[in-house]
Amino acid sequence: MDFAYDARTVELREKLLAFMDEHVYPAEAVAEEQRARLASPWDTPPVVEELKAEAKRQGLWNLFLPDAEYGAGLTNLQYAPLAEITGRSPQLAPTALNCAAPDTGNMELLAQFGDEAQKKQWLEPLLAGEIRSAFAMTEPEVASSDATNIETRIRRDGDEYVVDGRKWYISGAMNPGCKIFIVMGKTDPDGTDLRRQQSMILVPRDTPGVEVRRAMQVYGYEDHYHGGHAEVIFDGVRVPAANIVGEEGGGFAIAQARLGPGRIHHCMRLIGMAERAVELMCRRAVSRTAFGKTLAQQGVVQNWIADARVTIEQLRLLVLKTAWLMDTVGNRGAHTEIQAIKIATPRAVVDIIDKAVQAHGAGGVSQDFPLAELWAAARTLKLADGPDEVHQRSLARRELKKYL
Repeated sequence: MDFAYDARTVELREKLLAFMDEHVYPAEAVAEEQRARLASPWDTPPVVEELKAEAKRQGLWNLFLPDAEYGAGLTNLQYAPLAEITGRSPQLAPTALNCAAPDTGNMELLAQFGDEAQKKQWLEPLLAGEIRSAFAMTEPEVASSDATNIETRIRRDGDEYVVDGRKWYISGAMNPGCKIFIVMGKTDPDGTDLRRQQSMILVPRDTPGVEVRRAMQVYGYEDHYHGGHAEVIFDGVRVPAANIVGEEGGGFAIAQARLGPGRIHHCMRLIGMAERAVELMCRRAVSRTAFGKTLAQQGVVQNWIADARVTIEQLRLLVLKTAWLMDTVGNRGAHTEIQAIKIATPRAVVDIIDKAVQAHGAGGVSQDFPLAELWAAARTLKLADGPDEVHQRSLARRELKKYL
């Protein structure tokens, strides 16, 4: 692969870096001030809508979607360095560009598997940034790392489906702008093929029987800008049969298709989070004195900084290789690399951010710096989109096949 950025990537990188400096970083403090005055903590601060309008004006919109009919038409390799930049301000930048999870994965899912009516009703307003969405898969009563365990029922009743189940950590569901849930459940719980028991169905938020019960915390954070992570109850929820996505029994395959790009997007942004942490660590190191020397002159801190730079460069190369493979041989051909980055990136970035926290002392765990929240987000990604151990299990099996 060619590691040089092509002309379009260079142009978009320069434009996005300027957008971050001129609009996003200054908006971080403004958003916090505005949030304190909102009627509900889940409402969107006005400055976020201003950022979205400016991003649209500059053509920095829907960069994640490779389908040129709906998005920017960028390859994964072109999008990777742009997603990395947005990771430097993960609360604001992805949302400002309409490139925030879970909406990105939901838009990809609808673009690939939705019918024309579903695209018209839900994909178009999502692409326009007019509404938000949620993906309801994880459940509290089962080990959701094995998706075949899911207990939510989707039962056919004439021209309707009836949905019953309990989900939690449903990202984005606390946001009042979240208008649609993509729900995964079982239409054939007794089927012999465990991977054909599940289906996906569209459930509008205002459907009777849908209850967004409470916000789930993540290491004490409620993740307001992301739209929170909710516990959601579906109690006898009736929706038209036309709301099924794809076909009955296709839910597991659709979920795998959705999660592949999502995993690389998370890893791209994680590298940006690591870069922000190193920048903060270096600024702190040259400005603070302990035992007669600046932190930058202390050998242990120098080691942290050097190790962080080596690790980030390694991770970036692996993510770029993965993006290139996804573009050239498809997600299946890049399966090993997708799992490798999903294992390696959160693990390493957690350590880098942790060292930056340590360099800041008490400030590192405070609200005065973004490090504690960055750490919580990175640590959570060792679970999200499949825990490390599931990816390790699958990756090891693929390696061992060569010798059996």
